[in-house]
Amino acid sequence: MPRKKSILIIDDEKDFCYFVKKNLELVSDYKVLIATGGGKGMWYAYWHRPDLILLDIIMPGVDGFALLRKLKEDKRTMSIPVIMLTARNDVECKTQAANLYSEDYIAKPVEIEALVSSIENVLAKHMK
Repeated sequence: MPRKKSILIIDDEKDFCYFVKKNLELVSDYKVLIATGGGKGMWYAYWHRPDLILLDIIMPGVDGFALLRKLKEDKRTMSIPVIMLTARNDVECKTQAANLYSEDYIAKPVEIEALVSSIENVLAKHMK
């Protein structure tokens, strides 16, 4: 039996994290981990090596762009695909995320079906 794919949510909004976690677990077969903040998120990424990361931009301390840069510069985490999941929905942020090698960009509020579709597309692309 193949192992469950793991997804790490890095976002400082605990309620949002648990909402996404519960919904992803209801409609899919993912193991979902939560890190509330950038520093904790980096540690989780190193330690758990998830199959995919959902990353917020606006967080206290280390913001999502700084964290994405660190993830993509570190050989331990550079191959983990990242989907930006954020309230920021402007062209400048989308461009910056793409330039830092995020795989997709989804604006909050998110429909769970759209999120699952994005996750499945990104994971399928990385399995090839």
